[in-house]
Order: sequence, then C-alpha cells, then structure tokens
Amino acid sequence: MLLKVLAYLEDMLDASKAIQSHTEGITSFVQFMGNRLVYRAVEREIEIVAEALNKIKAENYVLEIRNKEKIIGLRNRIIHDYGNTNYEIIWGIVYLHLDNLILDIESEIKKINDN
Repeated sequence: MLLKVLAYLEDMLDASKAIQSHTEGITSFVQFMGNRLVYRAVEREIEIVAEALNKIKAENYVLEIRNKEKIIGLRNRIIHDYGNTNYEIIWGIVYLHLDNLILDIESEIKKINDN
C-alpha cells in the first residue's frame, strides 16, 4: 500500500510543480485568463492532483494535506460541470495555496520515506 501511496504523492508533486512552471511570470488573473494554453494546462494538473488524492483515499491512507476535500470537489466540478468552471477559484489556488500544497505533499513523501 505505501508504495502505491508514494507513487500517487509523486504524481501530485509533479503536477503541482508543473502548475508552478506553467504559471511562472504570470502575476494576475487577467494574465492567467489571457493564455488559454496555460489555464487549460493548470486545469489538467489540478485534475491529476485531485485524482491522486482520490486514489490515496481509496487506499484508506490518512493524509495531512490542507484542503484535500476542496481539491477533490474542484476536480469534480471541472470534469462534470466544465461549462461553469470558476477560473477565479483556480487562479486563487495557484496564487495563494499552491506553495503550501507542495510543502504538504513533500512532507507526506518524507514521512513515508523516513519509515
């Protein structure tokens, strides 16, 4: 089980760092929305993070990831109600919460590797 969880966490970390890379140099919501390639790529990476969270949850492994249920909920809205995606929320995640998400993921990876 731990190897699966570790693999999902690595996927989450990779996707989160990809979001950082995709949005490097973008400092405003207007800039973010001005580049369809960027905001669609960020959407996809969020889907990957959330799906990995779902898979970890299915393994009955308890994570210390802030806002994990909100991330899963956002993924569900993006996929099942794509016409009503709120990009201001997505930008807010990138701008305000991504660094903490990465720290949480790295902490979980370290916790598993230290055991």
